[in-house]
Amino acid sequence: MKRRQSYEGVAVAVPITVPYVRYSTRTAHWFIGQALEALVQASGVPKEQIDGLCLSSFSLAPDTAVGVTQHLGLSPRWLDHVPTGGASGVMCLRRAARAVQAGDAEIVACVGADTNHVDSFRQTLGSFSNFARDASYPYGSGGPNSIFAMITANYMRTFGAKREDFGRIAVEQRTNALGNPHAMFKKPLTLDEYMAARPISDPIHLFDCVMPCAGAEAFLVMREERARDLGLAHAVIRGAIERHNAFADDPVMVQGGWRMDRDDLYAQAGVQPAELDFVQTYDDYPVIVMMQFEDLGFCEKGEGADFVRANTMTFDGSFPNNTSGGQLSAGQAGAAGGFLGMVEAIRQLTDTAGPRTVPDAQLGLVAGFGMVTYDRCLCTGAVILGRPA
Repeated sequence: MKRRQSYEGVAVAVPITVPYVRYSTRTAHWFIGQALEALVQASGVPKEQIDGLCLSSFSLAPDTAVGVTQHLGLSPRWLDHVPTGGASGVMCLRRAARAVQAGDAEIVACVGADTNHVDSFRQTLGSFSNFARDASYPYGSGGPNSIFAMITANYMRTFGAKREDFGRIAVEQRTNALGNPHAMFKKPLTLDEYMAARPISDPIHLFDCVMPCAGAEAFLVMREERARDLGLAHAVIRGAIERHNAFADDPVMVQGGWRMDRDDLYAQAGVQPAELDFVQTYDDYPVIVMMQFEDLGFCEKGEGADFVRANTMTFDGSFPNNTSGGQLSAGQAGAAGGFLGMVEAIRQLTDTAGPRTVPDAQLGLVAGFGMVTYDRCLCTGAVILGRPA
């Protein structure tokens, strides 16, 4: 493999969450604007000095990132619009880091944001993927619940996982969410409650599903010396990967693109999986969390259920995962769900995670997963972040 340039010298700073609400009549532009204002206020960097913008949003359409520059009075010299949903946080970071290293931008705002009108979720699903719609709608099926019911059922048949195994993921993430003031869910969840929840699309039940909502997540990318000059607490990038349309020959998804590139990821960072202090997995459904445990090298393929049974995934447990509560308990604000793990990782590494702080955390991994069509996900990525030397 040809050796790539490292990400050395790039800082990730100023983790921002625009508080989530279940429904909103405001536009995606408003949530993006709130995120940008919060970045300016928290960093002390004038808006005019933000010369790069990397954006992900579903409900911004038919507008794009360039329309946002006019709407919010920005004039960046570097711009990207990353339509990869749950993988967009990792991919925006990768692109912004390279822009900073190349000198194409000095300070890049990375923002994931979406609104959630009463009917906008249905409209988003209807226009999400022509392929998925044409393959499923004629049979009375549609939307992510039925897709992930098929993926989950296939995984259970193939590897022997039980509903209780997925339940442990959801329950322990809820414990983490209780320390997150931005989380939509504020009450503890027991395994009995998880098991007794109403069915949605067999074998998926209520607490296997994320709650759509409106909100935004954001962060800044710049050179490390700039972050130090500004007095900003920051994390640094130790390695990053992305992959699209991996394992296309699998009849139904049982593995993701992380598996193809994980050795490269750990080689970039110079670490092994056991050296990580926490993991932020993309969690639209628990089965995908379990696949990431396998495909990122924490256990072998098919051993995800045993791994879950052997570990505690709370912020103070043996394997801290989704320390914000993840989307399953914090909510899924559209494309902002792809930024949730990144923003939480920055908080963990800059000592701003409050009561859910992972003790003595030095290294963390953030994984992204996006653009699900019919029976698989097309976009995967991951980044390892660490404290500066």
